[in-house]
Amino acid sequence: MVKERTHINVVIIGHVDSGKSTTTGHLVYKCGGVDPRTIEKFEKAAAQADVALLVVSAAKGEFEAGISRNGQTREHALLAYTLGVKQIIVAVNKMDVTEPPYNQKRFGEVVQSVSTFLKRIGYDPTAVPFVPISGWTGENMLAPSQKMSWFKGSKVKRGQGHANGITLLEVLDSIHPPVRVANKPLRLPLQDVYKIGGVGTVPVGKIETGILKPGMTLMFSPAKLTAEVKSIEMHHEGLQMAGPGHNVGFNIKNVSVKNLRRGDVAGNAQHDPPSDVNSFVAQLIILNHPGKIKTGYSPVLDCHTTHVTCRFAELREKIDRRTGKKLEDFPQTLQSGDAATVKMSPNRPLCVESFFTYPPLGRFAARDLKQTVAVGVIKSVDKDHGSKKHAQKGQVSK
Repeated sequence: MVKERTHINVVIIGHVDSGKSTTTGHLVYKCGGVDPRTIEKFEKAAAQADVALLVVSAAKGEFEAGISRNGQTREHALLAYTLGVKQIIVAVNKMDVTEPPYNQKRFGEVVQSVSTFLKRIGYDPTAVPFVPISGWTGENMLAPSQKMSWFKGSKVKRGQGHANGITLLEVLDSIHPPVRVANKPLRLPLQDVYKIGGVGTVPVGKIETGILKPGMTLMFSPAKLTAEVKSIEMHHEGLQMAGPGHNVGFNIKNVSVKNLRRGDVAGNAQHDPPSDVNSFVAQLIILNHPGKIKTGYSPVLDCHTTHVTCRFAELREKIDRRTGKKLEDFPQTLQSGDAATVKMSPNRPLCVESFFTYPPLGRFAARDLKQTVAVGVIKSVDKDHGSKKHAQKGQVSK
């Protein structure tokens, strides 16, 4: 009898030429396969991952391009850290095209370089497993590679999230599940909402905190709707209770699919229900902006599963990014490298939370000019408490 494994969400990140698709496809195929529709369904779940598999190319030129200032390797790793993905594994891919092939020295160079920038981001590189592989040939993915017999496994510091092994599959199998927060009120950001014939409206998402049960009355924010949970499913099996980390679909009564959307947050209507915010105060770091940022600047914020334009309503403090000490009150401008406390106002209804109360709903990345311009955490929120008074029963599905 096969032992049931704890459910862990893994996101594959890396530069455009690093070989993510080939590596993932080879791994999935060798492990038994997943149909394309299922893969497509989960492609949108980067913000819901517990573990990141960072794929970097060891090929000459490709690695350097990916790790450069304009490359995606750094940005993806930074986004993963900011969005709360504390465990990371690095697959050093394309070892078959190093000079000479499967070169141990080249692997060491890549490890050293990636470790340096992971440390700058906030990861502890001594706790990060590095695994040399070839996604194309399958070397060292499921079975130890004779062509890389010099690799004896990752020597990583033990602790929470410890993962070790020689092959990529061994390392993935040895990941420690993250600590889940079940004793907090329910927060479930919606990833998608489906209308299923004969069933009705089925929202889908990952439970970040709290417990979901059939019969529970949910409040959806900022949709300002309440609805009763009829049933819960995970992996096509019915559940009588679901908790943090579970990716679930749940059927709700009397709500039309058009009244809910990705980015809405569900919570228990009787226990600290979620509500939209008028504004919030955030501590952020400007990463990469070509000019000077002033009051009124309005990038798009990616927070949990939502994407909403938010205005920099007030530049409150410029702070030292290392010590957190205040450097200047009400600065006129901010630029790349600056850390600051900023009051932000969303341009449409938005549900977020303080990082200190509900961490998964309190981290964000600000995007503009087709790049991440800032990352930050939400320190406090000004909630629109009128949303509870005016919440309405959902409209009957047609």
